[in-house]
Amino acid sequence: MKIAYIHSNKKVGTGAHYINDLIVAKLREHDVEVESFYPQFSLIDAPVHFKGMNNILFFYSLLEKRDKILKCDIIQGTTYTPIAFMRFSKPVVSHFGSTNIGFLKAVPTTGNLEKECLDIFYALKQAGAISEINLKTLRPINDIATIEHYAAEKADFVVATSEIVKKNLIDDGIAPKKIEVIYNAIEDYWFDQTEQVFATTPAIIFLGRIGEDSFTLKLKGLDRLIYLYQKFPEVKKLSFVMSRNKNLINWLKETIPNHHIESNVTKTDIPGKIANQAGNILLITSRYEGFSLSLIEGMSQGLIPITFPVGVAPEIIRDGENGFLVNSIYEAEEKIKLLLNDAELRKTLSKNARNTTIQFKSEVLALKMLELYKKINDNYKLMNPGRQS
Repeated sequence: MKIAYIHSNKKVGTGAHYINDLIVAKLREHDVEVESFYPQFSLIDAPVHFKGMNNILFFYSLLEKRDKILKCDIIQGTTYTPIAFMRFSKPVVSHFGSTNIGFLKAVPTTGNLEKECLDIFYALKQAGAISEINLKTLRPINDIATIEHYAAEKADFVVATSEIVKKNLIDDGIAPKKIEVIYNAIEDYWFDQTEQVFATTPAIIFLGRIGEDSFTLKLKGLDRLIYLYQKFPEVKKLSFVMSRNKNLINWLKETIPNHHIESNVTKTDIPGKIANQAGNILLITSRYEGFSLSLIEGMSQGLIPITFPVGVAPEIIRDGENGFLVNSIYEAEEKIKLLLNDAELRKTLSKNARNTTIQFKSEVLALKMLELYKKINDNYKLMNPGRQS
């Protein structure tokens, strides 16, 4: 079996790039022939408001490699990336780690935020950390949402990384029978440490993307994070963030008390930086996640999640056993107070959080993907008995 794997060659941006690399590596360990295909150039030089469509057209440049790609048994890509090959006979798998329709539904205009969060956005704007409190246009995101719907509709199979993503797709009119939920995985190095050091003095930790503009900042809940950080000025805070907004990162360094922040840390270095932080609090403040790698990565190191119900969190978090699900910044504040004042509870939840992540080892993901590929390949041969792979 040979898989054509289509994705962008970027290494900084979203968790999708890490997952793509992980899937490819694990499939090769199982003797599956995988060839990665990366677009090399954009077809057009588009204005900003046409950015979404330009991203989509970018992947049509792969038609120059049509002959090589169509010699593979299965074509896989992330959301719309294999779109140029959906009208050919070879089966196509579209892997949805999140959906743009989910982004649009989850992110309010700044004026509709809680007052405390609204005040934070105005403070960021006044300080020059952000240039605007609402995007001038959501057209690029809407364009991608439209083409994602088309891609999911035309793909032979759709992989959703959580029940939330599956629901997004079904609500958008995609047939449930073609959607299979397969959780993402985290890299094996997150499990290298056999014993974890419990932090006797509790701290609050954030891992992951914080966004750059007003839309992605709200998407990742930076306003919620700042509110909660400011409510606990005496508590140590550690942030390992991804963002290209240097003004914003500087503002966070200078404004949040007792705060150590590092930006764009090489991902393989993060486990070492939080290796002795078991029992500390992990905040997941996003308004939408398709999966939330940061949640699983942090839990694998014994961090205790206080998370909004995004991504895979509602499927794995058991309140008071391995973390807490919250629905407001005020509820999150109360859970932080509870954990800060109860070391025994933190020890119990820390151990349970780490144990929860065993199901997200890369080998589990590889076996599930292999099972899906076998089903697709067998079905293709049954429906096309005269064709040669």
